[in-house]
Amino acid sequence: MIIVSEKAVGSAMNEGERKGSGLGLPTALYIRLSKEDGDKDESLSVAHQKLMLTEFVEGQKDLCLYDIYVDDGYTGTNFLRPNFQRMLRDIEGKKIRCVVVKDLSRLGRNMPKVSEYINEYFPRKKVRFIAVNDGVDRQYYDIDAGEDMMIDVRNMFNGFYPKDISKKVRSTFRAKQAQGQFIGAFACFGYKKSADNRNVLVTDEYAANIVRRIFSMYLSGMGQNTIARVLNEENIPCPSEYKKRCGLNYHNGKRLETTSYWTYSTVRRILQNQMYLGNMVQNKSFRQVCKKNAVALPKSQWIVVENTHQPIIDRDTWEKTQMLLQRNTRQTSLNGNVHLFAGLLKCGDCGRAMVKISRKNTTFFNCGSYNRCGKKLCTIHNITERELTKTVLADLNLLIKSVKNIDRLVKEEKEKQKKETSVSTIDISRCRMEMKRFGRKIDQAYEDYSDQIITREDYLKYKGKYEAQISLLKKQIACAGQGAEDGRPEKNPWIERLLRYEPLDSLDREIVTEMISMIYVYEGSVRIVYRFSEEPEEITTPLP
Repeated sequence: MIIVSEKAVGSAMNEGERKGSGLGLPTALYIRLSKEDGDKDESLSVAHQKLMLTEFVEGQKDLCLYDIYVDDGYTGTNFLRPNFQRMLRDIEGKKIRCVVVKDLSRLGRNMPKVSEYINEYFPRKKVRFIAVNDGVDRQYYDIDAGEDMMIDVRNMFNGFYPKDISKKVRSTFRAKQAQGQFIGAFACFGYKKSADNRNVLVTDEYAANIVRRIFSMYLSGMGQNTIARVLNEENIPCPSEYKKRCGLNYHNGKRLETTSYWTYSTVRRILQNQMYLGNMVQNKSFRQVCKKNAVALPKSQWIVVENTHQPIIDRDTWEKTQMLLQRNTRQTSLNGNVHLFAGLLKCGDCGRAMVKISRKNTTFFNCGSYNRCGKKLCTIHNITERELTKTVLADLNLLIKSVKNIDRLVKEEKEKQKKETSVSTIDISRCRMEMKRFGRKIDQAYEDYSDQIITREDYLKYKGKYEAQISLLKKQIACAGQGAEDGRPEKNPWIERLLRYEPLDSLDREIVTEMISMIYVYEGSVRIVYRFSEEPEEITTPLP
């Protein structure tokens, strides 16, 4: 990836050239190139774009060159590009009155955002916009600007292009994965890419010895927390820290920025990773184009090819380890030692698992980051077992009561409609269309927040507003009578499960794990994520 810095660009022209002669509009040349978008043609190269746009400006009597802004190696599907943002800052500083690009796709390949810049942002800032090859010359005072459908059509096809390229690239990757070739950016801890073939893994002896030691310690009877503590006491770098020390630009999105230590989950992932058996395991997640976060895929969709590289541990060690991992889980469960909320509690602010602490016959939970490192990472987020149980029990009973009321209303509605031919599907279709529309609004609000157009507070406000509308529409659909013969909503197993319960006097592990996906603990409140639908219900409840 090549990034032309502001300093490098400035060295290519003197100060007089940067600020122009004053005889025309101060003009910015914006240049973008991205292999991810399939921009490989020579005509799209940075040098070619720079030459073409410079000659264009020199031939216009009403324009004078102010500066050149180059983003080389940045996708057009988002706008958090360093030199694009620098250009926006110069526009805000009223240093630029005109922006020139080779074509619309150089500005970006996200249709809504490109249209917003061309039709709203540039006119509002009184900036002229020119896309040379597309024949676009948009003056900010052009009252018919919003009526140019060709610009929208071009933007739409520019948005299709990276998706099509992504699909083709993904198909190629899947074929390579099926052949056992490694296509990841970073090899897993214990391996490195071969210098002769980047699709082949070879053993990294230093890291491999640590992996062998972890398996040996576990089979000798050490627990996973104990193993993590021993490695930390010996100052052995954890996998993400080791990759950084090896000069790799590695970032673990699941790890806090300030942590560089071994944890229970890190040790457990190593013990469960069959890459160490010599099997190539890939396609564990999926990332859509224009989306930042990857989605984990079920194991049934993983691509596993056996015996593709040198194993670090032998099969006998692997099988004994897996048997012990499973046996320990079952034994703990059978002995009743699993805590009521085990595995379901996380700090709402830093995301670390909550830690159970028992003192003076009182059980409470603290933030794991605070418990390990104190206030420099997070606050205590203290909550007693009694407070948490009371809060969750009250929420569950409220939900059970609400569902039973809805079930009763549906039955009454069915009685009223016995003489009618059928329940109107038009209203149900309308509700579903509205739900999709509000879902798209939530996605758009998140994109605006990601692009720093709106604040986090505004995003949460919009998200809460739209989710409330979706929840209301779900209830309208449930009450519309679309259900089984007994009047209950059809194909809603979570409603059927809730209807089985009478008001609860107490909680047990079975009820909690069946109903709750995760509980996030904040200072003074908890957020309960239920397993009720494909998009889990989230209820934030203040502590009693």
